[in-house]
Amino acid sequence: MGAGWVAGVTRARSMAVGRLGPDGARELAASATLTEALRALANTRYRKVRETEAEAAAAGRAVSAALLWQLRVLAGWQPRAGVAALRRLAAGFEIANTRDHLRALAGEPRPAPYRLGALATAWPRLARTSDARGVRAVLTASPWGDPGGESAAAVLTGMRLSAAAGVVADLPQAARWAAGDTALLLARESYLLDRPPTGRAAGYAERILGRSAVQAVSYDDFRARLPSAARWALKDAVRPAELWRAEGRWWAAVERDGLEMLHKADFGVTPVVGAVAVLSADAWRLRAALLAAAHEGRAREAFDDLLE
Repeated sequence: MGAGWVAGVTRARSMAVGRLGPDGARELAASATLTEALRALANTRYRKVRETEAEAAAAGRAVSAALLWQLRVLAGWQPRAGVAALRRLAAGFEIANTRDHLRALAGEPRPAPYRLGALATAWPRLARTSDARGVRAVLTASPWGDPGGESAAAVLTGMRLSAAAGVVADLPQAARWAAGDTALLLARESYLLDRPPTGRAAGYAERILGRSAVQAVSYDDFRARLPSAARWALKDAVRPAELWRAEGRWWAAVERDGLEMLHKADFGVTPVVGAVAVLSADAWRLRAALLAAAHEGRAREAFDDLLE
């Protein structure tokens, strides 16, 4: 146990205190308007979110930016192994930046990219590319690996599967989450959107779920072939249309596991992983609450379903 881990874990535990939690999110979701919900964030760690315009997408992105800032602060207190773990767990922000960059290359408007700092893997090089072929080339030459295609869908799915495979390989504390998330991702891509991963992306999926599951010919067959480490994520989603509820249950499981990790007595990477889980779940729930408030109560039932 080094001094770096003592400082890093102490910081992780302190940052997990003061989360909104399910009750706080429910109160925000019950707000009459999004403006009212944003005002209620004044005395929380998300107080800067209230400075955004009263529009659901902008507010949701501000919540994500607030989470990223917390993870960057947390990384500043970690030894090298802790920073590497945080980079793995924060991969979604680089994926989001890449998604927005591809949209800009296609002529669509995009928001300012997330500022990744030490949590970046290949973003500085990706940001300098001028076409989809360049994006794929940079990814192939980086730890992300070849996504298996140049279309936006192929690139983003390949990156998500690569990130999950990296977590399974390097962070056993979070391997169950990555396996469950991969099951959800493949279920959506293959049985809702009819675009199953191919090539290298399919290879990443096979590392996590096994070839039998990835090559399943139906949703029922897919669920039956999943390994136990991933099957839990689809336990109650008997039809593809129920995957959105399964995502909510996935986040609930991540948060429960994270809270348990935070209370472990050891000083090492486990409590840090737990803190990331708790902070990320809290931000996800806040984004859902603000979206419910933006619909002025009409989405409250759906929000409550997510928190079951």
